[in-house]
Amino acid sequence: MTTSEPRTDLRPPGLNADEKTTLLTFLDYLREAVLAKADGAPEPAVRTAGVPSGTSLLRLIKHLTAVELNWFVWAYAGAGRERWDDEGVVSADDTVSDLADAYREAIARANEVALACTDLDRPGARSLRETAPPSMRWVLVHMIEETARHAGHADILREQIDGSVGR
Repeated sequence: MTTSEPRTDLRPPGLNADEKTTLLTFLDYLREAVLAKADGAPEPAVRTAGVPSGTSLLRLIKHLTAVELNWFVWAYAGAGRERWDDEGVVSADDTVSDLADAYREAIARANEVALACTDLDRPGARSLRETAPPSMRWVLVHMIEETARHAGHADILREQIDGSVGR
């Protein structure tokens, strides 16, 4: 394993804004942290599982893409009939660029749904769980938690690949 120079450690965003703006800003910060971990990671390591569960950097991005679409588009907005597969396997044809672009597109769709919401307490159209549809506030906080957890996984996976550390 080679060790590269650490990336500049990007601090969490500093702002004093309304609740929705604050939540989306922190979620976007975490989304970018995940994408940054795959940027420049060498093949085939970026798709190679770093742990026995099968998690790789590309699999994290593919998973988070589906989770964004499932919670914001399918569940909250009620669009579509079928949920996205959030356990999808990375194929030989999947590239960092393609999966990063798909994640960015999912983020843009998710942000459109969140920005269109005028009441964070309003429940969505349906739920991914055996519960009543959650509010937009809950979806945003859940996605911050989900993305932060996977950003931590991405930190460890990237460090295993080439020694890169930092956000």
